[in-house]
Amino acid sequence: MKILQVSPKFHPFVASGSTRVAYNISKELVKRGHSVTVYTSNVRDKYNRTEPKVEESDGIKIYRFRSIGTIFTREMKIFVTPTIISSIRKELPSFDVIHLHEYRTFQNMIIHHFANKYGIPYVIQAHGSLPRIISKQGLKLIYDMLYGYKILRDASKVIALTKTEAQQYRNMNVPCEKIEIIPNGIDLSEYADLPPKGSFKRKFNIPEDKKMILYLGRIHRSKGIDLLIRAYAYLNKNVNYNNTILVIAGPNDGYLDKVKSLARFLGVSSSVLFTGFISKKDKLGALVDADVFVTPSFNGFPITFLEACATGTPIVTTTLGDVLEWVDGNVGYVTLPSYRDLAKAIYTIISDDKLQRKFSANCIKIVKKKFSIEKVVYNLEKVYEKIVED
Repeated sequence: MKILQVSPKFHPFVASGSTRVAYNISKELVKRGHSVTVYTSNVRDKYNRTEPKVEESDGIKIYRFRSIGTIFTREMKIFVTPTIISSIRKELPSFDVIHLHEYRTFQNMIIHHFANKYGIPYVIQAHGSLPRIISKQGLKLIYDMLYGYKILRDASKVIALTKTEAQQYRNMNVPCEKIEIIPNGIDLSEYADLPPKGSFKRKFNIPEDKKMILYLGRIHRSKGIDLLIRAYAYLNKNVNYNNTILVIAGPNDGYLDKVKSLARFLGVSSSVLFTGFISKKDKLGALVDADVFVTPSFNGFPITFLEACATGTPIVTTTLGDVLEWVDGNVGYVTLPSYRDLAKAIYTIISDDKLQRKFSANCIKIVKKKFSIEKVVYNLEKVYEKIVED
């Protein structure tokens, strides 16, 4: 098949979340013999751009269209790429199927129009972005009324990462027969040669005997990092378990000053390490050295959960996130969203070596059995084939 993947950002820039998923899917589709093209923007990060160009990477043909940068588009994280239209007019009729990544994007608006015009089937994968929560709810509603509901209505299929997201699609009037639940997957070959244990700790001057609690991701208020810092302070002061360090690794997304201030206020700033953005090698090192990986709040199906599992690191999260049935009691714990409950779950794991080893072994088993990119793309390929045949 000739397949078009459409993502507002793409590898190697912002290599996490939906961007990482789109890349992993595209790479695996090429391995399976398909012709894959990606339409994306030239966005590197919130403030920087690369040159617009057409290039090839891992057998994927990538079109990077110039994004018009304004304060509005930066704040909304909508990357407007008008030059995409000329390529769509010329090339879209040649594709068998289109896969749209994320939901409220400029690219989806344009592709939707021309896909309908030329009769090209498409699937959309929202990656947890359907709910109008946290911020900009009014603007999200406007997008939905003008474009979003039409994009969902005209899709041949919609891809849900979890049962929770499937219900979110149903809440937006998507018929059940259009919804396919396909979780995220990762390329396990990237975890075959892990950094030696202790390399991250040595680089960042963390004592070898310290238990390491890791958060990895954007420092944004939606992620519940404030709850994690409160839980960490409770663990230190009320549980008297203070042979630990909390590592918060990832780029600032507007919330760094507040969480640093909270750590100082709670008296734990000396044992909280903010690394900022870290390289892929350091990320793997952090996961290898961590005794527990904690993400208090999330939407969708974080790739970081699978990365933690691939390195054998137990997971703790809360019910603020979407429901991932395979986590609680199997590879870690899902707690109520209180700092006491979160602290208790973290303590239970890091204070019990036998339990930690059990969860670690389960992590590796489950990611191999259910979440390899090969298995995920096989299921996705079947969806493509069905809508092309119809």
